Amino acid sequence: MLREIRPAILVLLMLTLITGLAYPLAMTAIAGVIFPKQAEGSLIERDGKVVGSALIGQEFKDDKYFQGRPSATTAPDPADATKTVPAPYNAANSSGSNLGPTSKALNDRVKGDVDRLKAENPASAVPIDLVTTSASGLDPDISPEGALFQVPRVAKARNLPEDKVRELVAQNTQSRLIGLFGEPRVNVLALNLALDGTTAK
Repeated sequence: MLREIRPAILVLLMLTLITGLAYPLAMTAIAGVIFPKQAEGSLIERDGKVVGSALIGQEFKDDKYFQGRPSATTAPDPADATKTVPAPYNAANSSGSNLGPTSKALNDRVKGDVDRLKAENPASAVPIDLVTTSASGLDPDISPEGALFQVPRVAKARNLPEDKVRELVAQNTQSRLIGLFGEPRVNVLALNLALDGTTAK
């Protein structure tokens, strides 16, 4: 019986070493050589200090900054471990909200966001990505329309001409991958960093 089991055990150990250790280490090493920035998390630095990642959104509340999509991520409630509290862009707990189209809480939140944004810019239709969360809750990008919608608020808060802020949005708009895949997008952190480096003229 041991003679029949031994080959199965050897194959199991060999495949475990190959697929569980050698292959992941080889792929990590290759990725580090071919795509070093991406392999290290696509970190964004400013003045030698890491300020975020191009892959994970951040919450910006100040009017002088562009704001990303709403995030539904949560964290354990410090006062009661059996409950959760909102923790926008919590990379340790990537998730959507699990609220469906019949959810009163979701409808109330979206309506509140739409009303707030309409008050901010009554002349424009509210882009859908500014009031809906992504499946991961970590989306770092918004649509060009979502960025352009926010231009009047940001320009006013920074005392900049709207045309100058629109130009920054255009400069930070990424097109479809090879012209086919995905949608045009604007990385909110990169746009805000570019905005911080701009002075009124």
